[in-house]
Amino acid sequence: MEGAVLPAPSTPSADVNESKMITQLDPPLPMTTPKGSGVAHFVIDYGPESDLLWVVFMTADGACWAVPNPEIRMTANWSLGRRPQRPNGEAIVPIVDHRGDRK
Repeated sequence: MEGAVLPAPSTPSADVNESKMITQLDPPLPMTTPKGSGVAHFVIDYGPESDLLWVVFMTADGACWAVPNPEIRMTANWSLGRRPQRPNGEAIVPIVDHRGDRK
């Protein structure tokens, strides 16, 4: 049909567009993943029905992986209270507490 006006394609609502997001992390965060340690530079959020995906560049070889949220852990950091774990799962605790008193 010549001269026919086609309806405009439907567009998703603003709420749907806002639920999909990629965020650059500043500063990047050190992570531990099933593939080894690395640094997360981005996090992708596809909305409430999906896990967050962390875009991690691996320390060993520089490979880039999108790792689902349940599979990552922040690297241990004594200053922030994230103690390294022993093989049995117990946190390694300092001999001196935060006030300087010996335990």
